[in-house]
Amino acid sequence: MSANAKISRRAFATGLAVLGFGRRTSLAQNFAGLGGDASGFASVIPGRSFEFPYDHGPHPDYRIEWWYLTANLKDSAGQALGVQWTLFRQAIQPGPQREGWANQQVWMGHAAVTRADTHLYSEAFARGGVGQAGVEAAPFHGWIDSWQMRGIDRMSAMNVAPLEVNASSAEFSYALRLEADRALVLQGEAGYSAKSERGQASYYYSQPHFTAAGTVTIDGKPVNVTGQAWMDREWSSQPLASDQTGWDWFSLHLETGEKLMLYRLRQAQGQPYLTGNWTGLDGRSVALASRSIDMIPTVTTEVADRMLPTSWRIVVRDRALTIETVPLNPKSWMGTRFSYWEGPVSFTGTHHGVGYLEMTGY
Repeated sequence: MSANAKISRRAFATGLAVLGFGRRTSLAQNFAGLGGDASGFASVIPGRSFEFPYDHGPHPDYRIEWWYLTANLKDSAGQALGVQWTLFRQAIQPGPQREGWANQQVWMGHAAVTRADTHLYSEAFARGGVGQAGVEAAPFHGWIDSWQMRGIDRMSAMNVAPLEVNASSAEFSYALRLEADRALVLQGEAGYSAKSERGQASYYYSQPHFTAAGTVTIDGKPVNVTGQAWMDREWSSQPLASDQTGWDWFSLHLETGEKLMLYRLRQAQGQPYLTGNWTGLDGRSVALASRSIDMIPTVTTEVADRMLPTSWRIVVRDRALTIETVPLNPKSWMGTRFSYWEGPVSFTGTHHGVGYLEMTGY
């Protein structure tokens, strides 16, 4: 083994240790130390002007960032499926970017497929600076190993479409084409998404208008699928306060064509922090007042030796919305190094539709 190889492996192992990759743990506080001190990293402040396609690419001055896709699909027989494709970037040290194995970026990819009777997931890790993982803004291309999210056919920077997305493991694979006829939306207040009343925040935008078509293969059996998809983009250096223990997040496609994003940030003491955005048929995203939102667990399920709230009653009084959500598969546990629950849901009530639920910190 060469000296360079020894340095490379040691550098990679050090990066994993800094992030806690040597043990399975909860995503919320432990991945990237989301509630820890962010000295030396860039700060999230209100009033930022977003630039596209530039902001589709990485922001290495910030500590944590993700490109997050979920899709609610059906096969030709009408069976519901869910798909997840996620790429995380984590800076283990602030400062100018170094070359090669000295680069301070670590990448993590998660992929999953979900049916009512199964939930399969896979993960990948890569060190930055060596080409194994990364994101390029223009032409847009995100990857980790062979998993790809790529702009095609003169992709529109404002629509983030069309895209091709694929991932595979020993148990499953998928390949989807995503189209969107409307522009992305800025979440929070013009893209500034507050996470607490003490100043924690992220920059956050979404493309909730994707239509999806392609194939999903489980245990060697491919099926054609169509449906809707949602991509979230967030970056920050300290998105949580030190006493926040995790979050419950919904992205919901209403049958009317409107979109709803909600999340509840749980705190060790006191009431959770609630916020969200409503995207109308005109494509305009409007922040929702916390006082108008209720997110109430109604059913808990034992998953991975813990109790999780897998069904919810959601109320948005400003929009006259009251719905009950149910999971496609209540056992949609991502038993990855940073474990969490992520899976498709459907809902009924004053409005009907489908979406995704993510829960961390349990």
